[in-house]
Amino acid sequence: MSPVVDRNDPYRNNHFQVELDGMASASFLSVQGIESLTEVIDYRNGNEDSVPRRLPGLHKCANITLRRGLTANRELWEWRLTVLEGRTERRNGVIIVLDQARRPVLRLSFREAWLCRWSLSGMDALAKETIIEEVELVVEGLRLEAA
Repeated sequence: MSPVVDRNDPYRNNHFQVELDGMASASFLSVQGIESLTEVIDYRNGNEDSVPRRLPGLHKCANITLRRGLTANRELWEWRLTVLEGRTERRNGVIIVLDQARRPVLRLSFREAWLCRWSLSGMDALAKETIIEEVELVVEGLRLEAA
């Protein structure tokens, strides 16, 4: 008889929640651009080989894009206005990954976010699609932790 092995299935990408400080409504259709990266610096010391050492440089986070259907809720546009009016309001947030039973399993926290882009999808009188509101967040820190 073979031993019982616990399965470690990957999480599905359609089970998530987004929470943003100070926002009552944060239901989003999609989240894109979650990325932490480190620049690579090529360094060569004096007359050493022509092959440089590769050192870590600045640590950065990619911009995060959030998409949702446009409603009467203007919270995202009002947040964008803070940047346009020169009084940038930074917020912290979290993307919560849920398992199949919709229980939180991972938290991806970001900090010091502000909106660098706000857009609406195209409109077409003959189409039947929902108008999509899309924002791009600049973030200064990213942290992955258990829920």
